[in-house]
Amino acid sequence: MGMKLLLLLIGMVLILEGLPYVASPVAMQEWLVKLSEMEPRHLRTMGAVAMVLGFLLCFFVQRSGLFV
Repeated sequence: MGMKLLLLLIGMVLILEGLPYVASPVAMQEWLVKLSEMEPRHLRTMGAVAMVLGFLLCFFVQRSGLFV
């Protein structure tokens, strides 16, 4: 069960990561140019916030009985 879940999660991440490039490649190119011009500390902060939010989401979903 563990390996299957891990592979499913990786697949979902790849789907979500690829979706913007398929839906609007020109907008993604423009966004990536803007992203490359940002200061590293801002990128690090955004990454840390995303990680904390992801951790909290996983934690609360695991602890709640909603998705049994």
